[in-house]
Amino acid sequence: MIPVAEFKQFTEQQPAFKVLKPWWDVLAEYITIAMLMIGVFGCTLQITQDKIICLPNHTSADYVSQIICKEYTENPQATNASEEDQAITTAPPTSTREMSGLRNNLDLQQYSFINQMCYETALHWYAKYFPYLVVIHTLIFIICGNFWFKFPGTSSKIEHFISILGKCFDSPWTTRALSEVSGETTQEKTAERDISKTNFDETSPVTDISSKTPLLNEVRFSFAQLSLPAILDKKEEQQAKALFEKIRHFRAHAEDSDLVYRVYVSQTFFKVVKVAITLGYSLSLVGSFSFHHICRPGIKNLMGYSMFTCTHNLAFILEKLLLTYIVLVCVYAFLSAYALFWLFTSSLKVYSFDKNSEGPGFSDIPDVKNDFAFMLHMVDRYDTLYSRRFSVFLSAVSEGRLRELALNSEWPSEKLRQMINKDTKGRIELQLAMIPVIPKDVYELREIEVLKLELISSAKLVGAVSQLKSLSELHISHCSVKMDPDAFAFIRERLQVLHVRFTDMEELPSWMYSLKNLSQLHLSGNLNCSNNKSIRLHSLRGLSGLRSLSLTSNFSQLPSAVLDVAWQLSKLSIQNGDTELRSLGQLKRMNHLLVLQLCHCKLSRIPGALLGLTSLQCIDLTSNRLQLVDELGTLQRLRSLNILRLSHNAICRLPPSIELLRNLEELSISYNNLENLPISLFNLVRLRHLNVSYNRIRLIPPEVGHLTRLETLAIISNQISSLPRELFRCSRLRSLHVSSNQLSSLPSEIEKLPLLSSLDLMGNNLTELPQEIGNCLQLKKGGLDVEEHVLGTLPPEVRKKYL
Repeated sequence: MIPVAEFKQFTEQQPAFKVLKPWWDVLAEYITIAMLMIGVFGCTLQITQDKIICLPNHTSADYVSQIICKEYTENPQATNASEEDQAITTAPPTSTREMSGLRNNLDLQQYSFINQMCYETALHWYAKYFPYLVVIHTLIFIICGNFWFKFPGTSSKIEHFISILGKCFDSPWTTRALSEVSGETTQEKTAERDISKTNFDETSPVTDISSKTPLLNEVRFSFAQLSLPAILDKKEEQQAKALFEKIRHFRAHAEDSDLVYRVYVSQTFFKVVKVAITLGYSLSLVGSFSFHHICRPGIKNLMGYSMFTCTHNLAFILEKLLLTYIVLVCVYAFLSAYALFWLFTSSLKVYSFDKNSEGPGFSDIPDVKNDFAFMLHMVDRYDTLYSRRFSVFLSAVSEGRLRELALNSEWPSEKLRQMINKDTKGRIELQLAMIPVIPKDVYELREIEVLKLELISSAKLVGAVSQLKSLSELHISHCSVKMDPDAFAFIRERLQVLHVRFTDMEELPSWMYSLKNLSQLHLSGNLNCSNNKSIRLHSLRGLSGLRSLSLTSNFSQLPSAVLDVAWQLSKLSIQNGDTELRSLGQLKRMNHLLVLQLCHCKLSRIPGALLGLTSLQCIDLTSNRLQLVDELGTLQRLRSLNILRLSHNAICRLPPSIELLRNLEELSISYNNLENLPISLFNLVRLRHLNVSYNRIRLIPPEVGHLTRLETLAIISNQISSLPRELFRCSRLRSLHVSSNQLSSLPSEIEKLPLLSSLDLMGNNLTELPQEIGNCLQLKKGGLDVEEHVLGTLPPEVRKKYL
């Protein structure tokens, strides 16, 4: 007998490949093994057993001739006998034939020859070659069933997929991520154990205390506390990160073609055709096996017989093997047809984790395509747990959680505390930039008042943010910040100031529109619908506490969202990126506006809509295209106006009507084209801050002495050659900036400015300083800015004061 183990190499494959074999392929594989055993068994019988046994047929005339020949050989005289004697001799007595049997006068070699001849001529070809055909067909079926595992174009991709799949299944991060997404926290598990323990004590028959088990009353059972590790070790983190990157590259490679799918469909179709042919001719040849055969080999001249009666000893068992084989082929045909039906009726080149994965999982994974999708479908036919574990490394959420876990170990509270600074207002701030997630230890820094988040790919605020009791201001720069319900409830109540810098819609947080206690909102990004239709500012009606709105963008007209809160705004600031802002008539609706800033808006004149904003206190039209500002006199209607900023324009002169702005306290006209200052300007006796720097002014009129409340005067980078002595009547002057002019001397009346604390004289033609400067008691070290050689002209005791 030939052992079946010799054929093991035909079906041998990597054990890991079984995850890609659906139930019909597994069952078909067992059927091919059974068919192979039938073929091997039949071949063994054919080889080891006599194939056919034949005896001469004595009913023919051959037998009479053989007897005559024998008698002639023994007695030659018998040839002259009469015909009656011959007739008698041709019929031997019946009683003698029955006692001794028929003699064939053939030796063993002749019988062997006859058996071989009759085997070749009398038996049906199928009866002779059936076992061998079974083996050949079975081997073809085996090759067809495993061809996609061996074909060079698909085997490497399949091996890579299975290798990654195994690593995903065994990774510690997989178990942790699936546990988190299913909501199995340690506290919940502990509570479940407590409940289980209670139920165990009440209902379990094992703990039933009776007189037969008195010791159970004294025994207390402890339950094992099993939980996932809080963090992964460094090696496991690195392995998980590498696995994310490997899967990302494999996905791009596998989705690039559908070769695996096409090879599997082709081999299945070939199996269906092959099994149909095999089944067809096998059914038609079921009756080809017979035990009795009449053989006429045509060798009478050699044996003396022309006909032989033969028996095929294996006919019965081969017929049973054939019937068994046909049944197996029928089952195999059904499985192949079902597989082909499944391939053609299912969408196997697209895989959706939402639709195909059972149980909790990640919902952020986009659908996969082509070979990657097909292999995932095949894995699902084996066990859906594999695709669920694979999904952990396809999810951006899962990858973000891994980065968060690694980041938490890299950013402990001690390291974060070293990054805390104070802003210009003295508030405690923490800035986090270019990290994957927000470290959890941030929530332990309870003194934080300002939190700045910049370029954080997976920023999320959790309920622990409620520990930051002092947090009132949040900066978000180019990152999409999400938050859970507990965090949102805290932020909605506590947040006062929000700064958002964005480039697309995802970076505009949806929760921003529900911050009812928010008082200041600063948005910086492209809100021009003509350039970016995907970004649109939604209604701000939900911001019931909003008072200040700052927009840095490039829109051509005010967004409707701004008009929704027009009645409640007290400050509106627009930095428009040198894009012309039109349709400013809608500003009239902002009747409670106190501060209005319209910068970089390409304004060529002062908007007439401002005249209706009677509550305005500050107007800032910096960085526009103003040239003639004759409308300044009309602003006298704004009786509360005390700040006017017109810097960075092209103003060449100020109208005399500027004196009508009697309540003006701050005027900034720097970076313009002014050549002189009107005398009427100095009738603004309430003016405290005047900035006319970076113009072409040659002379400061002596009427400047009327500004008795002046505290700051900046005339930097002009063409002034001397300062009028009347200037020093402004006894409240604290800062005087006259650098980059043409001053040749500084009047000794400088001593009349007792509150002067900042004096900038750099870039002039000064050769000396008056000694009286020492009488400016508030002018101390760091307050005087002048060339060193000019400072050296002062007496040593005075000079020492400023060094």
